[in-house]
Amino acid sequence: MKRRALVLGVMIVGIALMVWAGVHNLRARRLAMQKAQENHVELIPGSAGQPGKVDESDADDEGEEPSLRGKVAPAFSLTTLDGKKVSLADYKGKAVLVNFWATWCGPCRIEMPWFQQFQKQYADQGLVILGLVDDVDAGDAAIAKVAGKAGVTYPILLADGKVQKAYGGVDVLPMSFYVGRNGVIVEETAGLGPKDQIEAHIKAALASSASGAPSGGQ
Repeated sequence: MKRRALVLGVMIVGIALMVWAGVHNLRARRLAMQKAQENHVELIPGSAGQPGKVDESDADDEGEEPSLRGKVAPAFSLTTLDGKKVSLADYKGKAVLVNFWATWCGPCRIEMPWFQQFQKQYADQGLVILGLVDDVDAGDAAIAKVAGKAGVTYPILLADGKVQKAYGGVDVLPMSFYVGRNGVIVEETAGLGPKDQIEAHIKAALASSASGAPSGGQ
């Protein structure tokens, strides 16, 4: 009888400890979540020398990060794998697809043959595609191998770090900017999108008017 009472007492104590531990852990989690919410800060690339400050003129009401859509495409002058200098300004009056990619990026390799196809299809209408490789430290041979395997013949340019910053940091690859004939970015995309969507963006860039082109960018 005493043994049963002892066992029962131990079980009651064990259950009580389990309940107490559960309540304690729940309270600790709630406090941790509350503290995290109070200390949560969204870091968005600043402008005008103010890092970490949201530019309300660029962000919409939903809190999206600043976009280059509707702005003049930042100018750049970069080198190809064979040492040739290529500038965005060289293609004034044309529609330019500026594509940031890397040798390690799987989605980039998927869309590169699509770009090559569209380059051939719309070249006569004024389309130019520029592939800006982000991981230049991979080496010219590795870069050329990936581009060659994808059948790419459009210019492959070595990004210099400055151009990535000018285009918003390029935190996601692939990232593409569709520049209209007037030098204004009509669309920008991050990540791999459907092939027909890419073509639609190209058509939008081609449809833009070259008249009244802004003085900056291209």
